[in-house]
Parts: sequence; structure tokens; C-alpha cells
Amino acid sequence: MKRIFIIACIALIGFSFQSKAQWAVIDPSNLVQNIQQVVKSSSTLTNMVKNVQETVKIYEQGKEYYDKLKSVNNLIKDARKVKLTIEMISEISDIYITGFNKMVADPNFTVDELAAISLGYARLMEEGGALVTELKNIVTSSNGLSMTDKERMEVIDQIYNRMLGYRNLTRYYTQKSISVSFIRAKAKADTDRVLALYGSPSVRYW
Repeated sequence: MKRIFIIACIALIGFSFQSKAQWAVIDPSNLVQNIQQVVKSSSTLTNMVKNVQETVKIYEQGKEYYDKLKSVNNLIKDARKVKLTIEMISEISDIYITGFNKMVADPNFTVDELAAISLGYARLMEEGGALVTELKNIVTSSNGLSMTDKERMEVIDQIYNRMLGYRNLTRYYTQKSISVSFIRAKAKADTDRVLALYGSPSVRYW
């Protein structure tokens, strides 16, 4: 009985990890519509929508490469950090699209503040996309570089750690942006509405 219980626990842990590792499904169209409703300045609107489109582009490029690695060879299975690095682009995109979509609907932010926050997300996505390109160049055998397996894995480790830093920074950036709304809502005795929008500390996605 004890052995069965241990096996069941391991299976549940494995299932939990697998479900979290799935590629996120982002819906940028809803965010663009919300931006269009809130932002009236044509230049600001253009820049913010451009940032969203760039995020989608980086997300799709990462997913395309991820799918190719899975279907063409076993590297995605053997080099765990390659897999995790590419998956983090999906996670960063999801944090951005989901979090910023809620911020656009939050009256505690001005249009100028939303534009600044959008630019910050765009920079983070740009850096993440550059790391995916660098990773592709290292992993692809036709990159023309003469590297041993050990050297290649060392570079992959470095890229993984840098991507992890950007993922954590994106999460931190989102938390700090949302905390501004909490502070302003508290001053107006309106914290219930903000908690309903972003979620309570125990269940929040960010």
C-alpha cells in the first residue's frame, strides 16, 4: 500500500510538471482591441500595437523552432535546458499579454504610463527573442562554429541562465507595475475592485 501511494505521488508530480511545461496559448487580439478603446492618440496607439505584434512575432518564431526541434531530432529531449529556454519565451509572452491586458482595463494607470509599461515589456521580449536566435545558432550544426559538445553545453547553460533572468525580470516588472495600482486603489479605498481584476495574493497568476 505504501509503495502504491509513493508511485501515485510521483505520477501526480510528473503530471503537474508536464501540465505547467505546455506551450502557453496567447490571445493578443483581445489586448489590441482593449488598447484601441483606451488609447486615443494615434502615435501612442501605433507604438503599443506594434509592441504587441512584435511579441506575437517572437512568440511564433520561438514556437516554430520548438516544434522543429521536437519533430526533427532528439535534442529537445536530451538537452533539457534547450527545451526550458525556449519554453520561457512562451511564459514571458503569456505574462506580458495577460498582465498588460488587465493593466489596460485598470483606470489607475494613465495612457502615458501604459505606453511606458508597454515599451518595457517590448524591450524584455526583444532581449528574449535575441537569446532564442543565439540558441538556434549554437544548436544548429550548420552554424559554422567549431565547438565541442562540452563547449556547446556551456554556452547553452549561459543562454538558459540569461533567459531565466529575463523571465524573472518580466514577472518582477509585472508585480511592481500592478503594485502601483494597489497603492493607488488603497488611497481611494478601492482595493476590492483591483483584487477582483488581478486576483488575490494567494491565487494571482503573476
